[in-house]
Amino acid sequence: MDSSQSETQDPASRCEPLTTYTTAQTLINNLPYIAMTILGSAILLLGLGASAWAWFTAVVYLLYGAAGALWIMMFVCPYCHFWDTTACPCGYGTIAAHLREKKDGDRFGEKFRKHIPVIVPLWIIPAMVGAVVVVRSFSWPLLGLLLLFAVDAFIILPLLSRKHGCVECPQKKTCPWMGSGERPA
Repeated sequence: MDSSQSETQDPASRCEPLTTYTTAQTLINNLPYIAMTILGSAILLLGLGASAWAWFTAVVYLLYGAAGALWIMMFVCPYCHFWDTTACPCGYGTIAAHLREKKDGDRFGEKFRKHIPVIVPLWIIPAMVGAVVVVRSFSWPLLGLLLLFAVDAFIILPLLSRKHGCVECPQKKTCPWMGSGERPA
């Protein structure tokens, strides 16, 4: 097989050209997720009255946020064609390379669809708890946290993902979130 044939059969060659990200850029790209996790934890803490139970749920939520990122690195990133490169806007691919071996890149969309629901409660739990508490016993500080959380989690994070991270992702054409989710031809 000559090199032109191998290039057209290599799934990575059918993706966008690589844009590489520095450590500083990946940190900036992760700030909305980090902010969402911290704000969600603060909502649980304030909403549940800063009791021992509130502290416990706030810490568990923070750990869940970290575990959710780790889950994606373990179960989605190894299927990305750009695993172990600096082409991932969130930087998970380089961390994932230290955790798992490379897997079949043609299964990325399948794995993405299967594992993303694991982190969806990170968006739902603080919004529900905060809304219920604000309705039952109004608090300006809690309402402020809830609004900040909502703007970050439901506007900034998805907007930055779609307009920056996903747009620049080399695998966007095969991603269920950004592209058609179909395998490259």
